[in-house]
Amino acid sequence: MSKIDLETLKSHLWESANILRGGIDASDYKNYIFGMLFLKRLSDVFDEESEKLKKERYVDLEDPDNYSFYVPSKAHWSYLKSLTQNLGEHINKANEALEENNPEMLEGVLSTVDFNDKDRLPDVTLSALIAHFTKILLANQNLENPDVLGDAYEYLIAQFADDAGKKGGEFYTPKEVVTLLVEILDPKEKMRICDPACGSGGMLVQSVCHLRESGQDSRNISLFGQERNLGTWAICKMNMLLHGLLSARLEKGDTLRSPKLIRKPGKLMEFDIVIANPPFSLKNWGYDEAQKDPHRRFRFGIPPKSYGDYAFVQHMISTLNPKGRAGVVLPHGVLFRGGAEGKIRKGILEEDLLEAVIGLPKKLFFGTPIPACLFIINKNKPKKRKGKVFFLYGAHNYLEGKNQNKLRKEDIEKIVNACREYRTIEKYCMPVSLDEIRANDYNLNITRYIDITEEEEPIDVQDVISQLKVLKKERSDVEKKMNGYLKELGFQV
Repeated sequence: MSKIDLETLKSHLWESANILRGGIDASDYKNYIFGMLFLKRLSDVFDEESEKLKKERYVDLEDPDNYSFYVPSKAHWSYLKSLTQNLGEHINKANEALEENNPEMLEGVLSTVDFNDKDRLPDVTLSALIAHFTKILLANQNLENPDVLGDAYEYLIAQFADDAGKKGGEFYTPKEVVTLLVEILDPKEKMRICDPACGSGGMLVQSVCHLRESGQDSRNISLFGQERNLGTWAICKMNMLLHGLLSARLEKGDTLRSPKLIRKPGKLMEFDIVIANPPFSLKNWGYDEAQKDPHRRFRFGIPPKSYGDYAFVQHMISTLNPKGRAGVVLPHGVLFRGGAEGKIRKGILEEDLLEAVIGLPKKLFFGTPIPACLFIINKNKPKKRKGKVFFLYGAHNYLEGKNQNKLRKEDIEKIVNACREYRTIEKYCMPVSLDEIRANDYNLNITRYIDITEEEEPIDVQDVISQLKVLKKERSDVEKKMNGYLKELGFQV
């Protein structure tokens, strides 16, 4: 039997969405399809491992410790596909059984989705989904390469974000933006990487891909994340598991109100790289709780109630080790808004923590047409970069789309190379001294430092006068000719 390649699997997964169309909202497709995909994957791998164990003497086939994931009979795909009634109830029970038998890996992951809603998911729909997933085998031996399943899952996350419209931005950052940020931060082996607003986990997965692509050992890296939306957290957890990243530590909860990545009471864990795309200008972010923050994260000041951007920035700074770097996606308002945010911005600049400000094109993100920017934070700037901030205006370099624009490979490479080379390119990028930023009252608006005006072509006045004379003569000749015609027709001119 031929092995499943990425395109085949992508097509199969997308067809499963067509089975659901009409009954439920597009923004909810992912929850059910990811759940079914995961159930089928666990059963197929369990069968594969069981066959191998049968060839070994004195091995207990019922011992859960002998399997990557232990699948009890009532959660096995063969049992589910034999049913014809109350399928949603049985799928829920299967998920509960899987969590119960694999608590370390699966606790709270599968039970976040309720399949037992007959108005939205009647037995006929679930039966069709089960029949559809029965057509493919998802054991390791059936896949063209180990990354196929994880890559297809990432593809589906992106497709659902597009289909879900504004809601898509809550769990997915466009792959090109993720790639750009990871390339700039350049993670290495043995590093600890954290995303405090991890969504579906794309930035953590891309950090591992970066290591693979640069010939490093992708197993020698530690991944951490936190996500407050339980459904999105479950998607993230499945994303890690399908990519083989079993050791990633993913916490549930609100990072700003209750950070869970703690090394000891009152002490946050520290990381080599912190990377995030938090919600833009989050309202109700935890202003009241921040007044008495036990982790002392807001030493530059407490952000306004309706703008949580600098709350995330300060949290990220607080979780960097002495040589750590951070990259965060932010709305442009953080560059120039005054009041409490102006005070925070000044504090970050005066501690020389801000390494770069990168302006991105508009309409890159789901749910908002506004352009965003990247902050690159560095607690250990190289000597050449101390006392400076690197500004880059990348708003003009992109591929225009109907609903959403995209960064092309060449656009990403241009930004990454400019950041690494740290040189001035006219109308594009340059390092700016902190003294100049002070003189601008700590305003970081990129166009204050990068001149993006286009020079007008010089006007040859004498040539314009000559053209006017020619036009006047042509007009005079036309008028004479028209008057002649009017006289012939008997009109008084």
